[in-house]
Amino acid sequence: MTVAAYLARLPAPTRAVIDQVRAVLRKALPEAAEVVSYGIIGLRQHDRAVLYLAGWKEHWSLYPASEALRRALGDALGDRVVSKGTIRFELDAKVPTALVTRIAKLRLAEVAADVAAKEAKKVAAKKPAPKKPAPKKPAPKKPAPKKPAAKKQVAR
Repeated sequence: MTVAAYLARLPAPTRAVIDQVRAVLRKALPEAAEVVSYGIIGLRQHDRAVLYLAGWKEHWSLYPASEALRRALGDALGDRVVSKGTIRFELDAKVPTALVTRIAKLRLAEVAADVAAKEAKKVAAKKPAPKKPAPKKPAPKKPAPKKPAAKKQVAR
């Protein structure tokens, strides 16, 4: 399914709001590509999903809302329903552009940090193990001092 096909399925009032939100997200994430994934609109950057956007009959939603994202947003979320990684917005309310922009940028930072951490692990895994120093050869043993030969007594 394409983004255009997804949008065509939405009721007109929902589509109008989703178009507004998409414009905000495109401005906040100019390098992100729009795709349809899981049957909804997704924005991908760094070969990873940054955000998903879905329109419903009575609300629209942004996904995922990690615990770190929710903590970072704090009171800015207001009384919006947040559950299972979903932030719901009322369809008949004005699109909170500043909040949507902030969510997009925070999610992009999360994704970029995750990508960087995974790259660092890959690089570390590819590095050859540090060479162990060659075992030290034991110092050659000094010959034991020779004892003077005992004089043989000659029997007389």
